[in-house]
Amino acid sequence: MQSATTTASQPQPIEVRHVGAGAPFRWLAAGLRDMVAMPLASLGYGVVFAVVGYALVTLTTSRPHLLSAAVSGFFLAGPFLGMGLYRLSQCREAGQPATVRDSATIWRSNPWSIGLFGVLLAFVLLSWERISAILFALFHGASLPVTEGGWTDVLLAAADPAFIAIYLTIGAVLAAGVFAISAIALPMLITGPIDPVTAAITSVKATLANPGVMLLWAALIVVLVTLGMLSAFIGLIVAMPLVAHASWHAYRELTVNP
Repeated sequence: MQSATTTASQPQPIEVRHVGAGAPFRWLAAGLRDMVAMPLASLGYGVVFAVVGYALVTLTTSRPHLLSAAVSGFFLAGPFLGMGLYRLSQCREAGQPATVRDSATIWRSNPWSIGLFGVLLAFVLLSWERISAILFALFHGASLPVTEGGWTDVLLAAADPAFIAIYLTIGAVLAAGVFAISAIALPMLITGPIDPVTAAITSVKATLANPGVMLLWAALIVVLVTLGMLSAFIGLIVAMPLVAHASWHAYRELTVNP
């Protein structure tokens, strides 16, 4: 009896699916349908993303290492920031009424697991900020580059070929790891009492089972969010909700859901 109870209490592995090469475009199309069906709530979240992003960049423009960390932070913290939008897609899929209040408090459905995953992403962000500071100090010393132009000019002024190569290599490795563990983890965590380790492992399994598809999906996310930033952050009003809604559909298609 004790053995049966112990076995029942252990987290069960979640199966993942192999999907076709065109899957990311299906996810984006499904995400767009969610946006059209819930425009006020979706774009409302988008406005928040755009305002916060603009504020972060404005506050860090005079410090290039912080600026680069803030910009890349959108990609690293994106899965956590999109939780409310996952909930909106979940409700629409289930044919339930979707409210902003419900989506904003979705973390209550699995607070410890979501909180622990948030702590993990925060640790990664802080680590990247420190790595960024060290790299800038190594290449520029105490005299960090200063420019009166916009935030893109600041980043360009801080760059040289060796710096770009090392910075992008380290950033890409870190981003790839974060993407692998979080691609579908947070959409999964809002669905029930799933622990963060199970969610992260399932996300990695889904990524490894579909390497080409997930590489394309990551590239599409980078392109959409980057275009949103380059449009004075106005484009994030659409880009961030679109990616978040699509991420819900990625989770649903990549896993064998009960």
